[in-house]
Amino acid sequence: MIAVDSPAELAGVVGATATGEWFEITQERIAAFAEATEDRQWIHLDAERAASSPFGGTIAHGYLTLSLLPRLTEGLLQVGGVAMAVNYGLDKVRFLQPVRAGARVRAVTEVVSADETPQGVRVGMRTTVEIADAPKPALIAETLALFVPPPSEYSHRRVSTAAAE
Repeated sequence: MIAVDSPAELAGVVGATATGEWFEITQERIAAFAEATEDRQWIHLDAERAASSPFGGTIAHGYLTLSLLPRLTEGLLQVGGVAMAVNYGLDKVRFLQPVRAGARVRAVTEVVSADETPQGVRVGMRTTVEIADAPKPALIAETLALFVPPPSEYSHRRVSTAAAE
């Protein structure tokens, strides 16, 4: 785990890494994701047909694996003194290997940047989702999060920003 007492300390942990716990991707989760997204391709749902595919069984949607980043990275970066942390987006995502139903995955996250903004500190992270006993990871994602300080620390920024317009 990477922990700092305030957003201002995030620049000091650039280069630090943390590794999450293993998490199983069940066929039930894959089926629920297929229903939620209406992506019902046979490679995700038809075990018999998928068994004869190059994957040897059903696989998770790439976007399912990506959507689990909040769960897989939970607690890996703890920042004190914030009003909230929000998803700021993605810079790059690469799906490198499919995740078979029943496989276990985990996240390895590296803090790659920490930039002060008028709203708070924007942090760039490179997260690799590893698959247990697999030679390559499932995906590598470059994500951004914004750590917003309590209102007492940023309300003056908002006023000064508005005054400058």
